[in-house]
Amino acid sequence: MLIDKLRTVIETGKQPNILVIGDLMIDHYVWGDATRLSPEAPVPVVNVKSESTTLGGAANVAQNLISLGAKVVLGGLVGDDISGNQLTAILEQEGIDTCGIIKDSSRPTTVKTRVLAGSHQLVRVDREVTDAVAVNLEDELLDKLKDCIAQTDIVLFSDYNKGLFSPSLTQRLVEAINQQGKKIIVDPKGLNYSKYKDTYIIKPNRKELTEAAKAEKIKTIEHLQVAAKTIFEQTGVEYLVVTLSEEGMAIVSELTYKLLPVKATEVFDVTGAGDTVLATMAYFIASGLSVEEACELANHAAAIVIRRVGSATTTLTEILQDMERGN
Repeated sequence: MLIDKLRTVIETGKQPNILVIGDLMIDHYVWGDATRLSPEAPVPVVNVKSESTTLGGAANVAQNLISLGAKVVLGGLVGDDISGNQLTAILEQEGIDTCGIIKDSSRPTTVKTRVLAGSHQLVRVDREVTDAVAVNLEDELLDKLKDCIAQTDIVLFSDYNKGLFSPSLTQRLVEAINQQGKKIIVDPKGLNYSKYKDTYIIKPNRKELTEAAKAEKIKTIEHLQVAAKTIFEQTGVEYLVVTLSEEGMAIVSELTYKLLPVKATEVFDVTGAGDTVLATMAYFIASGLSVEEACELANHAAAIVIRRVGSATTTLTEILQDMERGN
C-alpha cells in the first residue's frame, strides 16, 4: 500500500538531493486599512500597519522541498541589488544551498508587491525585467551548475516566464543534465514547449496545456488526450501531469491515462499549490517511488496547503496524517 511506502520513506530518513533551477522572486506584502478615498484620485488611501516578505517562484519550490526534508541546491538569477541580497539571505536561513545563483546587473531582482486592505488585495506592483538571459550569463550559470548536476538525484525547472528559460539555455541545461543520466521535471510557462524537449515530466495546468497545444478548451478526457498528443510530438516527454483544479490531476503518457480526484474538502487559498505539487512529486520520485505514487502523494500535499492562507508548505508527517484520516 502507498501509505506503507510513505511510512518507510519517513522511517528511513534519507534526504534526496534535488536541484531546482528557475525564476527567483520575492513576494512582498503590504498590509493596512483603507477607510477613505484619496482627494487626488478616486483610489483608496491605505494606512500601512505591517509588511512581510516571503520567497516566490522557484525559491518557493525550494522552500517546499526543504519542508519535506530534501537537500536543495537552487540555481537562477538575481539582480545586483538590495532585493537580491535579501532573497539570498532568506534562502540561506532556510537551509537552501545558493551556490547556483548568479547576479545579473542588467535586471532587478523580481519583486511582486501586493497591497492589501484587510483581506482584500487592492493592487499588485511588479518590479521585473523579462528579457532573455544574456549568452555570457548562460555560460556562467552552466559552469556553476555542472558540479550540482552530478551530485543531484533529480532536477526541477520552475519556469515563471521571467527570462531565465530562453530556448538556448533550456536546451543546453537539458543536454548537460541528460548526459549525467538525471531526470528533469518541468513546471512550464509560455507557449513554446519545444524548448523542454527530452525532459521526463512536464506539469502544466489545464489552461497552460490548452494554450501551448493550441487546442480547444479541455472539457473532456478526449480533449485532454488530443492536447497531450501535440505536446508529446513536440517534446518527446515521457509524462504529462496536468492539474485540473477541482477535478484533481491527470497523469498522461503516450499509452496510458489516469485521473486522480482532488483530495481537498476545504479551499481557503490556492496560492503556491502548484509549487507544492511540483516539489512533492520530485521528492518522492527521487525517493524511489513511481510517477503515479508520487502524484498521489502530491495530491494529498496540495489538499493540505490549500486549506491554509498564503503560500504554504507541508511535511511528510502531515501528508501521512492526511492519508490516515482517509482524506
